[in-house]
Amino acid sequence: MLIKFKVNRFRGFAEELCWDLSSPSNYEYNTFAIKNGVIKNGIVFGPNGSGKSNLSKSVFDIIYHLSQKERFADFYQSYIYAGSPNGFVDFEYTFKFGTSIIVYAYSKNAVGVLMAESLNVDGRQIFSRSQDELQYFDTQEFPLNQDTLNTLANNANNISIVNFLLLSYPLNVNHYLIKLRDFVNGMLWFVNLDMRGYMGLEMGSTNLQEYIIRNGLLDRFQTFLKDISGQVYRFVKPKKDDTTLFCSFGDVKAPFLSIASTGTRALMLIFFWLQKLNNATFVFVDEFDAFYHFDLSKKVCQALFSLDCQVFTTSHNTSLMSNDLLRPDCYFILNNNKIKPFYQCTDKELRFAHNLEKMYRGGALGV
Repeated sequence: MLIKFKVNRFRGFAEELCWDLSSPSNYEYNTFAIKNGVIKNGIVFGPNGSGKSNLSKSVFDIIYHLSQKERFADFYQSYIYAGSPNGFVDFEYTFKFGTSIIVYAYSKNAVGVLMAESLNVDGRQIFSRSQDELQYFDTQEFPLNQDTLNTLANNANNISIVNFLLLSYPLNVNHYLIKLRDFVNGMLWFVNLDMRGYMGLEMGSTNLQEYIIRNGLLDRFQTFLKDISGQVYRFVKPKKDDTTLFCSFGDVKAPFLSIASTGTRALMLIFFWLQKLNNATFVFVDEFDAFYHFDLSKKVCQALFSLDCQVFTTSHNTSLMSNDLLRPDCYFILNNNKIKPFYQCTDKELRFAHNLEKMYRGGALGV
């Protein structure tokens, strides 16, 4: 699980931002949102321009050099904070795998080239590489000769040492590098606003209607729409080679996408990903409810948070600020280059009976 994330000089973040998931409070309700002492589910709120989308994207920078999963081609455009064009974008991830704590840090330049990298496991430094120096400490587990060390220290193609070790040594399934690799490969970010896209977990694009038809999921999709939104669609049974969903209105049939609202189309994307998340490790949905009624937003959250993996979203919908859905240590406010859970945004002791939305709107919660 990801337990802490730090980023500095990524896009609008002029200073270091630290998102800590390792310190849940002692609330005794909605315990599903906490797993092994780590915050498993949460929603990030904040004003327009506060950096919610930048936070969600920055967490997924790691897939660009440790994974071959789906990526955005223009991810490195406007990559570094405009006030530091000649500096580096710094990242630090702290993971918890079983009882082991892994701290993986690296820096990239303004075009996304890996310039520095370090790895620490349970307080033991494995390696640390800067622009012109490599400090390598784990000579027993990974016995690299001096020529290899010199090449890694000065490699012109700036390869990741983590990747080099993964590809160069046979490792057992419980090795910390295998766990790190598998976690990164299971990360998924997606959005459904004016544009639709994703990073991680899968590769390539999918026609959602064709996916539902080919995998025999039409009845499940019909039930999903009814259960989560109350909408009743009577779909025409597709033929073997169909790629388009049709709805029946007596003797008339109409293409599903021609009659579906923007919100219903967004639900189809949620349905698609819910079928894919058995192997997911960390999911972040940006502005997940931009087209949803407030009650539908809550039901979609409940569906996402029922997954076994870590799931986070961003939202402007303050009706989600309810102890019926989550708890004050799982709601976050991002503003002024800081992110804090609700219970750290006030001097009051937040309890189940508190109206979190009213407190937020009244200015009683802030960073």
